[in-house]
Amino acid sequence: MDLDHVFEQAKSWVLEAGEQIRSSFDKTLNIHTKADPNDLVTNIDRDTEKFFIEKIRETFPGHRILGEEGFGDELSDLNGVVWIIDPIDGTMNFIHQQRNFAISVGIYENGVGKIGLIYDIVHDELYYAVVGLGAFLNEKKIPKLKPAIVKEAILAMNITWVLKNKRVDHKRLIPLVREVRGTRSYGSAALELVYVATGRINAYISPRLAPWDYAGGAIIVEELGGIVTNLEGGKLDMLTTSSVFAASPGLHGEILEKYLK
Repeated sequence: MDLDHVFEQAKSWVLEAGEQIRSSFDKTLNIHTKADPNDLVTNIDRDTEKFFIEKIRETFPGHRILGEEGFGDELSDLNGVVWIIDPIDGTMNFIHQQRNFAISVGIYENGVGKIGLIYDIVHDELYYAVVGLGAFLNEKKIPKLKPAIVKEAILAMNITWVLKNKRVDHKRLIPLVREVRGTRSYGSAALELVYVATGRINAYISPRLAPWDYAGGAIIVEELGGIVTNLEGGKLDMLTTSSVFAASPGLHGEILEKYLK
């Protein structure tokens, strides 16, 4: 894969898609539900994914696509070049707030993350990384992450995970929430991952996400020295849903050993 060429194309498409989404703000949305009443999708989500697929198919016909809205390929492996796309990560925020959502694109080659792009459309903040070349926010290089400790950490996590639920033993997380300096929840995994990358928060935990939620952000975090795993400390699966735990150096190990195991 010609990383420079693929990155430049991806970057231009992300910005173009962002402009189209911005122009939709004063239009009526067609809102539908998926698996449950709170799992929402709009015509803008679907149109944006179709936009990316059309561009990729035309320019890189040998590449494969995994998209949230299902317009890409049915994948059973990550052989070759695979684009993992969330056209709007944080759809509920998009519908209710018209902010705190992002386009997320992760480009993998034979299962290895190569290019990650997260575009916060409302704030016009484009976060991106090409493996080995560093990570950037709107052309400005993001510094490597510094170590942190639990008592001084800001943790991003949906607070429902410390209530009784079917996904995770909430009692595992309560001591961690009590120990950290503060907690936040933004409703967009893509943004929460790049907030870890920029040091705006120090760690992010979610017991259940899909690959398109974390594929792009994980590349950016790892390029800056952060660590992204599942809650058991294992490698993320880019083909199925997974728990996600991202943190700055040192902090990841401390939380994993003291609170998650």
